[in-house]
Amino acid sequence: MPPHVRGMIVMVTAMMFLPLLDAIGKWLATVDSLPPATISFSRFFVQSLLTLVIILGMSGIKGLSTHNLTGNLIRGALMGLGSLCFFAAVKYMPLADAIAIFFVEPLLLTLLSAFILKEDVGWRRLTAVVVGFIGTLIVIQPSWELFGWVSLLPLGTAACFAVYLIMNRKYGVADSPMVMQFYAGVGGTAFSALVLMAGEILGHTDMRFGLPTIGLSWGLLLAMGAIATVGHLLVVQAFRLAPASVLAPFQYFEIVMAVLIGLIVFNEFPTPSKWLGIFIIAGSGIYVFMRERSRTQEAKTLA
Repeated sequence: MPPHVRGMIVMVTAMMFLPLLDAIGKWLATVDSLPPATISFSRFFVQSLLTLVIILGMSGIKGLSTHNLTGNLIRGALMGLGSLCFFAAVKYMPLADAIAIFFVEPLLLTLLSAFILKEDVGWRRLTAVVVGFIGTLIVIQPSWELFGWVSLLPLGTAACFAVYLIMNRKYGVADSPMVMQFYAGVGGTAFSALVLMAGEILGHTDMRFGLPTIGLSWGLLLAMGAIATVGHLLVVQAFRLAPASVLAPFQYFEIVMAVLIGLIVFNEFPTPSKWLGIFIIAGSGIYVFMRERSRTQEAKTLA
């Protein structure tokens, strides 16, 4: 199977997996009233410990060497900021709506991949991303209420994640996915710790440190770190296999899982128009998949 096609499959798998992280964050913020900054800190702290144990067990201390320490720490800080924005958003709005706003990100990613990575982004790929974004607008059903200050938080997450994925593509050649995730976890932990300290000084409720009051929450905090580690390892691997512009539309599959989780866990039942948007989103990813496979087969025939 060609690398591009394998990359797309890995990306879809990651996008079906990562919404569990968002759902747990929403549950902790709404049911146990944990501050979003505490949730973000715990997510990265557990990720750092988990990847550290795996690396030391597999390769020893030498396994921690990296060719891009600063870059990987910046990746983590970006994810820390993005996670904080998103966990704060889902505290106040439905999970599927927050992810729908976030999905301006594949369009940003496709544009950045052309300008920064100099990837060849044809009109068909760009059209597929735009069509997928139209699907997200149908899902979210924009209103003045939703596009208040809270709706800006997922947009902040989108910007952070787009740059993070570009850096995955840039640095993924030199370092292993596990090493990249370890240092991203360290960067995210450090950033979240700074936010917690600022929150204590400023007295901002969402930025302060808090402890779970429900026993289940302790296990969910640990689960978040594990899910984040596995999910983002898949994302890093996908970007090692395929160009960012090829993978961008497949991020829309995350909203499919988010809607299902919202229905099952939070009783947020999608309207018919939202289902229409989901089908459009999925269709854009399927089109890019079929298009890329067709191009690969044509290249083999001509070779």
